[in-house]
Amino acid sequence: MPYAVDFVNVSTVGLESSPVAEALAGLRANEARYYKNKFDHVFTVTEVAAAPETLAWVNRILAEERDIVIASRPLEVTSFEVDGLRMAYVFYESGLSVNVMYGIEDGKKRAVGFKLSDGMEVPEELVDRFKFARQKSKLAGVIRGSFFVIKGEY
Repeated sequence: MPYAVDFVNVSTVGLESSPVAEALAGLRANEARYYKNKFDHVFTVTEVAAAPETLAWVNRILAEERDIVIASRPLEVTSFEVDGLRMAYVFYESGLSVNVMYGIEDGKKRAVGFKLSDGMEVPEELVDRFKFARQKSKLAGVIRGSFFVIKGEY
């Protein structure tokens, strides 16, 4: 069932099995606040079983672009379009968030972003491949993030 993420009253709904559920909920709320403030978009997530095509699209891009397979169990996904961008997010049990920003028109920005919830270790599949910058968030504590540019067509 779809869940509109509330960034005022942060909730761990759907993320309870994560060992860093509070931090992951804060990270998810941080993304919801960004999209509401920048695009007036309500950030709504759903369980993976309700939108397997979103997970498949993200997995395909990770595999084909960088030979990456995320080991953690995906908990929630979302996919939407704003300002000429197709966006997709996957929130994982480990506390990892993967997002794809895909410019719909040729020549527009296309990238994959990784965000690590406060308190989680860098996943084994990413540890030697990316450097993670830190940013502070009132909702999520310290977020570590990295990204790569998508070269292919998806």
